[in-house]
Amino acid sequence: MTQPHSPAHAAALDAADPLPTLRGEFLIPRHADQEQAYFVGNSLGLQPRGARAHVEEVLDKWAMEAVEGHFTGQAQWMPYHELVREPLARLVGALPSEVIAMNSLTANLHLMMVSFYRPTRERPAILIEAGSFPSDRYAVASQIAFHGFDPDTDLIEIQPDEPGGLISMASIERAIAEHGPRLALVLWPGVQYRSGQAFDLDAIVRLAHAQGAVCGFDLAHGVGNLELGLHDSGVDFAVWCHYKYLNSGPGAVAGCFVHDRHARSELPRFAGWWGHEATTRFRMGPQFVPTPGAEGWQLSNPPILGLAPLRASLDLFDRVGMRALREKSLRLTGYLESLIRARLADTLDIVTPADPAQRGCQLSLRVVGGRGLSGRAAGRDLFDYLAQNGVLGDWREPDVIRISPAPLYNTHGDVSRFVAAVEGWRGA
Repeated sequence: MTQPHSPAHAAALDAADPLPTLRGEFLIPRHADQEQAYFVGNSLGLQPRGARAHVEEVLDKWAMEAVEGHFTGQAQWMPYHELVREPLARLVGALPSEVIAMNSLTANLHLMMVSFYRPTRERPAILIEAGSFPSDRYAVASQIAFHGFDPDTDLIEIQPDEPGGLISMASIERAIAEHGPRLALVLWPGVQYRSGQAFDLDAIVRLAHAQGAVCGFDLAHGVGNLELGLHDSGVDFAVWCHYKYLNSGPGAVAGCFVHDRHARSELPRFAGWWGHEATTRFRMGPQFVPTPGAEGWQLSNPPILGLAPLRASLDLFDRVGMRALREKSLRLTGYLESLIRARLADTLDIVTPADPAQRGCQLSLRVVGGRGLSGRAAGRDLFDYLAQNGVLGDWREPDVIRISPAPLYNTHGDVSRFVAAVEGWRGA
């Protein structure tokens, strides 16, 4: 019988897991003579082994067919973006017409705000969380200023009201009610990037809409991590990236959702020719006629080489299904939490909520002591020690280490190795 929390126990958990790991489908970076324990899928996902074949297919087609590759053979480039449409819709709980892979996250956020942030003198405000990812804050502040309003008064930031920098649902509800008459847009994260806190997105949509505000989500840390139902939630729009849990490579093409009720919307938008209705696009007429649905927000023809790795990743998500992956994620992150509380309670403080419904893969950790250090100095020392020993998390200022067991490729054994490495640092 294995001892609880031992490496043998972790191996037994992996062997008995209802969803065997797909680790073999990924290329795992090595450290010395073994694979890394890689917990940074929340920042850059690992490369699927199938990605190379999809990229080489595009390169070979380019070499052999050149411009004819747009129209001939397998995986034609002209409709190439359609190859990811349906699996992406399944992943986020949307209709195929509601999703599109295009641009980058912040570019998509700006395009969405062109259409969905329509401020008036009475309703100029955007509500976000305090400490939001800087790119989001820059984007919303610049949009407010662009429209002639003042970010100092019209950018409303909800401050954390719970330990560890967490924001309660009650606080969100109070803020939306208090500022409701002034709100043009509520923009909220699926998962807060620093704390790892996940939110009740359906409830936030209802609260925003009840006050007459538009609602949008930044799902950079939500897509491929949480079970999502974007269509049923009623959210107006959402944006996300594909290089984190979607494993599509550095700077990968991003994703966007526009709810079906806006499919034929007369909302203003920044138009580009690839958003023009497909059957008449090549008539090159002077009047823009948008394609119904999210595709109508496209600007330029898709980056084929950028979309190719996403096909490989979505194949894996489709093979398993998001529900099974979420269940495995709960097991892995729950195991990580249990080991920390049992063996590292005097070393690590878990910032992320204990309620599994309020988190995804990620646990955000602060170092409370060890090796005679404290605070940020202790955190950086541990972070560097882990990296030197082949255990890779990531660091967020001022003092947070993020550890994210991704269910597609992380294992209970990885989690056990992380805990053992922290114990090695503490005892050194």
